[in-house]
Amino acid sequence: MVLAFARWIIIPCHGKNGPAHLMQRPIFRLVGQGAAWVAVFIVLSGFVNSLKPVKLARAGQTEAALSNLATGSFRRSFRLVLPATAATILSWFITQLGAYDTAKKSDAYWLYTTSPSPSSSWGTAVKDLVYAIQTTWTYNPGNPYDQPQWALLYLLQGSMYVFTALLVTINLAPRWRVPTLIFLHFWSWNWGIKLGDPMVGVNVFSGVILAELNNSGLPLRFAKWSPFFAPPLTLCGLVLMSYPSQFQDWAPWSDFLTRWFWKIAPVNAEMMRFWPTLGAQLLTLTIVMSPHLRRFLSHRWFLWLGKISFPLYLLHGSFMRSVLAWLLFSRQQITELEEEGQKHMRYPLPGIPTFVVVMPVFFVILFTATHFWALKVEPYFGLMTKTAEEIMFGKSERSSTLPFRKD
Repeated sequence: MVLAFARWIIIPCHGKNGPAHLMQRPIFRLVGQGAAWVAVFIVLSGFVNSLKPVKLARAGQTEAALSNLATGSFRRSFRLVLPATAATILSWFITQLGAYDTAKKSDAYWLYTTSPSPSSSWGTAVKDLVYAIQTTWTYNPGNPYDQPQWALLYLLQGSMYVFTALLVTINLAPRWRVPTLIFLHFWSWNWGIKLGDPMVGVNVFSGVILAELNNSGLPLRFAKWSPFFAPPLTLCGLVLMSYPSQFQDWAPWSDFLTRWFWKIAPVNAEMMRFWPTLGAQLLTLTIVMSPHLRRFLSHRWFLWLGKISFPLYLLHGSFMRSVLAWLLFSRQQITELEEEGQKHMRYPLPGIPTFVVVMPVFFVILFTATHFWALKVEPYFGLMTKTAEEIMFGKSERSSTLPFRKD
């Protein structure tokens, strides 16, 4: 939304030491901090993928932990690839029907830069679809039909980091496994960027460490102190997550963090992701350590948002470039607009009253669709994953009955 209609939120203020809008200030600007929320998502991915194996390992059930790692890594791949492929096919199909034409002709930056054109023929369209599915899982250039899927490769990569690290360390005692994971966390700052991974390793290993922490007795010991440490740590984490991706020296608060970056950051750290990454790790650490925050985030509305978060991630781009574009620009007249010295024929952005009316309608449509996807479509991916697991693990070939004598 920010990249489409409010790109000014990305910068910390208007000009060097200039005035700042409320939505450009720390915490408020988190609505446009994509890097920060991707970091949170990757930390949580590491946490969720390692929670059960770590719990089993701490209980001395290493055989069960290893089995869980094997099946977990298999299922994770399918549960990422299958929904992403389905979302790509959906976006590809409506592209061929011209559903993105309005968005492509609009003056909303993210809409017109990410809206593909229909293929020249259905034969070419099929080739384009295969190419799009393939490039979702390769470094550059990315999926042309669903640009937000750029992060899926890193989520899959992070999952493999988790499974590999735990496979090597699962037999270690916790007092040795945790220091090893901490070492991997700091080591990944160095080698991560060389692998095209400026944020995955440091975040997924943080998630594994948090899983170890969650299964230890520390959160319980610190529970009574939660009202004192949770608020300031949460606030600090959110401020760090607010660090802008460009023009960091314009605002005093971001310039301060920039100067500290050059003093403390590892050699290969990426500046635009360093502070958001640390902020995401601090925020998730505080949540694990604070029963009050966990109780707050366990409200049924937050649980529902967590349930639909992945479908929302997969569908929001297609719905913005089709449904939202139709709602916003259907009454607009195409006009000649100038951008960077070049003239283009585009639908101009509507006024604020139109946004006030359209956005609630759009979000009702979007959340209804994602809820339907989570309720009716996701179970099919689970069934397909289970079927593939039974076939490829040889479970379908094993007899479920006891042998009997025929004499």
